[in-house]
Amino acid sequence: MCMCTVEKKGNLFILTLTGEDEHRLNPTRIDAIRSALNRIRSDSTSHSCSALITTAQGKFFSNGYDLAWAGSSPDKIRLMSSKLRALVADLISFPMPTIAAVTGHACAGGFILAFSHDYVVMRKDRGFLYMSEMDIGLKIPAWFMALISCKIGDPVVRREVVLKAKKLTAEQGVKRGIVDAAYDSAEETVKGAIELGEKLTQKGWNKQVYSENRKQLYKEILDQLGVDETTDDLNKVSIAASKL
Repeated sequence: MCMCTVEKKGNLFILTLTGEDEHRLNPTRIDAIRSALNRIRSDSTSHSCSALITTAQGKFFSNGYDLAWAGSSPDKIRLMSSKLRALVADLISFPMPTIAAVTGHACAGGFILAFSHDYVVMRKDRGFLYMSEMDIGLKIPAWFMALISCKIGDPVVRREVVLKAKKLTAEQGVKRGIVDAAYDSAEETVKGAIELGEKLTQKGWNKQVYSENRKQLYKEILDQLGVDETTDDLNKVSIAASKL
């Protein structure tokens, strides 16, 4: 089953999560995304400067962890967390600018996936950003919080996102300084991401320097990716899965 595709457009690589489902993050989907990133990394070696755009078909960008798949299995829960942390590490070390074109809901782990990119653009007419953990009774792991703290500088906005579980639209995200641009439709959002990607590739930046500087910028996130202290809380994971 194809879970994502990659299209090359000049020096841009467009990675699309395919299908009309919620694009929940289970090991199979995460492996597919990481495999696509590895192909892009290999294919970009001949280009002086490239950019990655990640987007999705359907109503959802990603609705987060596949808690129904994990159930109460400790091995599945740990595997799912480990693989998402590896994906985030891939994106932070990726040798080109990265843009999330959020064309649908980006919730919990899907929020984290979007904000693992350098830039976030979003459609106005559908979708929201949502850290759902307060509403479904799950503790947010330290590595999630490290990423949120690095990407959301305003403590009032962090409180909204984490402690109020506020569902933010594209325009609200732009107003709060956490979304770079908002567009009228999914098509316009991807078009806007392409325009931004083209501007970035024109800079002609050295790929490895870009990667190393990003790793320094987000060292706090990388330092937290080795462990997820919440994965043994099986009872709460089962309760959260039952609320889906």
